[in-house]
Amino acid sequence: MRYGLIKTGTFAVLHFGVAFLVGYLLTGSLLVGGVIALVEPLCNTVVFYIHERIWNRFAKSRTAMAN
Repeated sequence: MRYGLIKTGTFAVLHFGVAFLVGYLLTGSLLVGGVIALVEPLCNTVVFYIHERIWNRFAKSRTAMAN
């Protein structure tokens, strides 16, 4: 579980940076870039973490069925 949280955290940091840069480049506004960088990656990070947990359960059940 710890690995999943670290992976999610590093993904979040990268995603925040990309979201800020894109928001800033599209609008020229630090404020808008900052808001986009907070809202959009936060939502995606939560979804990514849930996706990883579901995917891991799916992989474990497939392995159990194969044995």
